[in-house]
Amino acid sequence: MAFKFENLQVWHRALELSDEINQLTKTFPKDELFILTSQIKRAADSVVLNIAEGCTRQTNAVFKTFLGYSLRSAIEVVSCLFLAQKRNIIHDENFKKLYDEYEVLIKMITALRNSIQKP
Repeated sequence: MAFKFENLQVWHRALELSDEINQLTKTFPKDELFILTSQIKRAADSVVLNIAEGCTRQTNAVFKTFLGYSLRSAIEVVSCLFLAQKRNIIHDENFKKLYDEYEVLIKMITALRNSIQKP
Protein backbone atom coordinates (compact mmCIF):
# COMPACT_ATOMS: atom_id res chain seq x y z
CA MET A 1 0.00 0.00 0.00
CA ALA A 2 1.36 3.33 -1.05
CA PHE A 3 -0.12 5.58 1.63
CA LYS A 4 0.09 5.25 5.41
CA PHE A 5 -3.67 5.71 5.92
CA GLU A 6 -4.38 2.63 3.80
CA ASN A 7 -2.98 0.53 6.65
CA LEU A 8 -5.47 1.95 9.16
CA GLN A 9 -8.47 -0.23 9.98
CA VAL A 10 -10.37 2.87 11.09
CA TRP A 11 -9.92 4.45 7.65
CA HIS A 12 -11.27 1.33 5.93
CA ARG A 13 -14.29 1.25 8.22
CA ALA A 14 -14.98 4.95 7.63
CA LEU A 15 -14.70 4.38 3.87
CA GLU A 16 -17.24 1.54 4.02
CA LEU A 17 -19.66 3.58 6.11
CA SER A 18 -19.35 6.53 3.76
CA ASP A 19 -20.40 4.22 0.94
CA GLU A 20 -23.35 2.97 3.01
CA ILE A 21 -24.45 6.57 3.63
CA ASN A 22 -24.14 7.31 -0.08
CA GLN A 23 -26.35 4.33 -0.91
CA LEU A 24 -28.87 5.32 1.76
CA THR A 25 -29.18 8.86 0.44
CA LYS A 26 -30.27 7.54 -2.95
CA THR A 27 -33.59 6.78 -1.25
CA PHE A 28 -34.00 10.31 0.17
CA PRO A 29 -36.72 12.51 -1.34
CA LYS A 30 -35.68 15.00 -4.01
CA ASP A 31 -36.64 17.97 -1.82
CA GLU A 32 -33.80 16.97 0.55
CA LEU A 33 -31.19 16.82 -2.24
CA PHE A 34 -29.49 20.12 -1.37
CA ILE A 35 -30.27 19.94 2.33
CA LEU A 36 -29.98 16.73 4.34
CA THR A 37 -28.71 14.54 1.49
CA SER A 38 -25.82 16.86 0.77
CA GLN A 39 -25.02 17.41 4.46
CA ILE A 40 -24.88 13.75 5.50
CA LYS A 41 -22.83 12.76 2.45
CA ARG A 42 -20.31 15.54 3.02
CA ALA A 43 -20.02 14.66 6.72
CA ALA A 44 -19.51 10.95 6.00
CA ASP A 45 -16.87 11.74 3.39
CA SER A 46 -15.20 14.19 5.78
CA VAL A 47 -14.58 11.40 8.29
CA VAL A 48 -12.63 9.42 5.70
CA LEU A 49 -10.81 12.42 4.26
CA ASN A 50 -9.68 13.83 7.60
CA ILE A 51 -8.26 10.50 8.73
CA ALA A 52 -6.28 10.27 5.49
CA GLU A 53 -5.12 13.89 5.53
CA GLY A 54 -4.13 13.82 9.18
CA CYS A 55 -2.25 10.57 8.80
CA THR A 56 0.00 12.05 6.15
CA ARG A 57 0.91 15.12 8.19
CA GLN A 58 4.29 15.38 9.80
CA THR A 59 3.50 15.47 13.52
CA ASN A 60 1.42 13.45 15.94
CA ALA A 61 -0.20 16.63 17.22
CA VAL A 62 -1.49 17.46 13.74
CA PHE A 63 -2.76 13.89 13.27
CA LYS A 64 -4.63 14.13 16.57
CA THR A 65 -6.19 17.40 15.40
CA PHE A 66 -7.42 15.80 12.18
CA LEU A 67 -8.78 12.82 14.10
CA GLY A 68 -10.72 15.37 16.15
CA TYR A 69 -12.19 16.73 12.90
CA SER A 70 -13.12 13.17 11.93
CA LEU A 71 -14.85 12.64 15.27
CA ARG A 72 -16.90 15.80 14.84
CA SER A 73 -17.87 14.79 11.32
CA ALA A 74 -18.95 11.35 12.53
CA ILE A 75 -21.12 12.98 15.20
CA GLU A 76 -22.58 15.15 12.44
CA VAL A 77 -23.51 12.00 10.49
CA VAL A 78 -25.27 10.63 13.57
CA SER A 79 -27.17 13.91 14.00
CA CYS A 80 -28.21 13.77 10.35
CA LEU A 81 -29.47 10.23 10.91
CA PHE A 82 -31.65 11.55 13.73
CA LEU A 83 -33.01 14.25 11.42
CA ALA A 84 -33.73 11.71 8.71
CA GLN A 85 -35.53 9.48 11.20
CA LYS A 86 -37.52 12.40 12.59
CA ARG A 87 -38.56 13.41 9.06
CA ASN A 88 -39.61 9.81 8.31
CA ILE A 89 -37.00 9.53 5.57
CA ILE A 90 -35.35 6.40 6.99
CA HIS A 91 -36.84 3.46 8.81
CA ASP A 92 -35.98 2.64 12.39
CA GLU A 93 -33.97 -0.46 11.40
CA ASN A 94 -31.78 1.55 9.00
CA PHE A 95 -31.31 4.20 11.66
CA LYS A 96 -30.34 1.64 14.30
CA LYS A 97 -27.90 -0.18 12.02
CA LEU A 98 -26.05 2.97 10.98
CA TYR A 99 -26.23 4.50 14.46
CA ASP A 100 -24.58 1.37 15.89
CA GLU A 101 -21.93 1.30 13.16
CA TYR A 102 -21.05 4.96 13.69
CA GLU A 103 -20.87 4.37 17.43
CA VAL A 104 -18.21 1.73 16.81
CA LEU A 105 -16.38 4.00 14.35
CA ILE A 106 -16.38 6.87 16.85
CA LYS A 107 -14.91 4.57 19.50
CA MET A 108 -12.22 3.46 17.04
CA ILE A 109 -11.28 7.04 16.15
CA THR A 110 -11.23 7.99 19.84
CA ALA A 111 -9.01 5.02 20.72
CA LEU A 112 -6.60 5.84 17.91
CA ARG A 113 -6.53 9.50 18.93
CA ASN A 114 -5.86 8.57 22.57
CA SER A 115 -3.07 6.17 21.58
CA ILE A 116 -1.06 8.84 19.78
CA GLN A 117 1.72 10.17 21.94
CA LYS A 118 2.74 13.79 21.81
CA PRO A 119 6.26 14.20 20.43
